[in-house]
Amino acid sequence: MNILDLGDLHLHWREDGEPSGRPVVFANSLGTDFRMWDKLIPRLPQGLRLIRYDLRGHGLSACPTGPYSMGALIRDAERLLDALKVRDCVFVGLSIGGLIAQGLAVKRLDLVRAMVLSNTAAKIGTAQMWSDRIAAIRAGGIEAIGDAMMERWFSKTFRATPEMRAYRNMLTRQPVEGYAGCAAAISGTDFITPTSGLTLPTLAIAGSEDGATPPDLVRETSDLIRGARFHLIRGAGHLPPVDKPADYAAVLTGFLTAIGHV
Repeated sequence: MNILDLGDLHLHWREDGEPSGRPVVFANSLGTDFRMWDKLIPRLPQGLRLIRYDLRGHGLSACPTGPYSMGALIRDAERLLDALKVRDCVFVGLSIGGLIAQGLAVKRLDLVRAMVLSNTAAKIGTAQMWSDRIAAIRAGGIEAIGDAMMERWFSKTFRATPEMRAYRNMLTRQPVEGYAGCAAAISGTDFITPTSGLTLPTLAIAGSEDGATPPDLVRETSDLIRGARFHLIRGAGHLPPVDKPADYAAVLTGFLTAIGHV
């Protein structure tokens, strides 16, 4: 177990693969921890340095009092990579992790040579939508939105599996303060203009059954970035590394190979 002490924050992180290899960094979605990448990691090519971490307020990372800003979440990632002496990584961000990827690429191109924007967008939802969700979990806990989120995250087929129960537990066991804090960060984020100025190699991934960030929304963000590639994983929901790990590994490996990172 690795805990990075940043002074004002402790971040839980993990490294797999080859310490001297080219780095790939993973940032997870709202309401999950870095275990959401567990089925993907062993399917990726040998020789890579694979780094993942729990966002503030999630998993085993510290949970400061919210609300959080997107700038703070981006700064968390930046400080982690600086501490681990990471340069020129491929940053794979899913959902809120994809917003962090965009912001980090705008701020620190020395850290990020390419990015994967998975099940995300330059702007996700509306301020009212996020305000309503935050109010619901403050009133009734994350349990109050558990069933609705499973419908948004996963296809009907995956929701019938025992594994879905584990992800529902993962969601509902996150700290309310951490979930609400990160939800507030998403609510206040509109990266349409800064993202449209990015030119680094980019792969956008969508799931055909994603009820949280539908394929058209992901494609709109992909279209903002010159030369970005878009890939739709059929049958996948909001978390394709969970419900379609082999498909996800194949498209990610193809991208890493195409840009010379493997």
